[in-house]
Order: sequence, then structure tokens, then C-alpha cells
Amino acid sequence: MTAAPLAGKTAVVTGAGRGIGAACAIALARAGADVVLVARTRSELDIVAADVQASGGSAQVEPCDITDPAQVAAVVSALDRVDVLVNNAGTDRPTAFLDVTPELLDELLAVNVKGTFFMSQASTRKMIAGGKGGSIVNISSQLGIVGSAYETAYCAAKFGVEGLTRSMAIELAQHQIRVNSVAPTVVDTPRTAAALANDALRKMIIGRIPLGRLATGTDVAEAVVFFASPASAMVTGTTLPVDGGWVAQ
Repeated sequence: MTAAPLAGKTAVVTGAGRGIGAACAIALARAGADVVLVARTRSELDIVAADVQASGGSAQVEPCDITDPAQVAAVVSALDRVDVLVNNAGTDRPTAFLDVTPELLDELLAVNVKGTFFMSQASTRKMIAGGKGGSIVNISSQLGIVGSAYETAYCAAKFGVEGLTRSMAIELAQHQIRVNSVAPTVVDTPRTAAALANDALRKMIIGRIPLGRLATGTDVAEAVVFFASPASAMVTGTTLPVDGGWVAQ
């Protein structure tokens, strides 16, 4: 892979205000891409944009609720081009199956599935109009590959993302648009910090990971850069677990 494999490309990252999304934005910028940062909270995006710019990269801030197709269409249509889309925005609220409410199920499906769907549609239209193909990377989860107690709603959503990835890859191949997913294990981010502060839970999770540690945002971001770059030019419709061996067991 060259030093700047994404030079001249525009990469849109959703959920870019912190955690995995921020790490992906910074890694894509270091690979040469001009990044467009998408999330609901402008103040968080501004911080990430400053980090990108401080490292010599280019960042554009676009506050947007990805569950609103009108907002998504407005943001993407205003961009000059889209070469890479990273569908990172997601949410999880571990809940016993019998306690999952219609509202909770709707929330998880809206952010994880509908948001990914809407953003992919809008970005695909832009890629097709550009005539140069593109790469869509969906951030799934190891729980889009295997099940887990207290995660029925989240698993349903992430299994949906996996199905969407494969179906999009087949349909969009004619336009030279590749679609893949990255499936992380538990990642040490601000969103997981509260849960991981429980020592027993942290030890239990690490005990399930053969490599013996949690993933980092950088671990996930490097996989995203691979899928976004020419290094994966013949790869589409597949999932790369970044899980330290969790799903191999």
C-alpha cells in the first residue's frame, strides 16, 4: 500500500464525533483522503476536525441525523463527490429479550440499519454519478456474526447490516462499488467506558478474546482503510472480524 493510497478521494464517516468513527476519520485522512465528518453533535465533530487538520489532513463538518432520510439526502447531495463511505454510526442498549420494548427495538433498527441504508443509498447515487466506483464500509459487530444473551435487538440489527452488506455488494458491483463490513469485538471507547469500569465484566470479556485484550479504535480504523483503498480492489461482499479470535471459537 502506498503512503497515501486515498489521495484525491473524499471519504464520508458517520458517527465521526468520537470513538471508532473519530479513529476512522483520522486514519482515512492520514491515508490521504479528504474526510467529511457526520454526526448529530457539531461540537464533537469540531474537535475531531481540529485533530485531523492538526495532522495535516482535510476535514469538513456536516451535522446530520442519519435516521432522517431528508437530512441525509441534503448533506450528501451537497458534496462534490463521494469515493468512500464508512457507515459507523450505531447504538446498543443491552437488554433482556423479554424486556425489549417496541421503542427500544425501533431505536436500534433506526440507527444501525435504517441509518446505514439511507446513507448508503444517497452515497451510492453520488458514486454512480461520478462514474468512478467507490467503496462502502459498514461497521458491523462480532454480534452480527454470532449471538449473545441480552443482545437480541442489537444482534437483529447487526445481522441486518451483514445481510445488507452482501446484497449491496452483489447489486452494486456493476458500478464498481465495493461493499464490505468490519466486525469488531468490544472496543475500548468512551461509549463502552462505563460498562468496562466493572472489573468483573471487563475480565469476562477479555477472557472470551483469544488475543487477550480489547480492541482499539485504531485496530478497527486500519481495517477500514484497507477496505477503502486499492489494496482490497478485488474484495467485496465480505466481512473482516476485528475480534481477536472471538468468533473463531
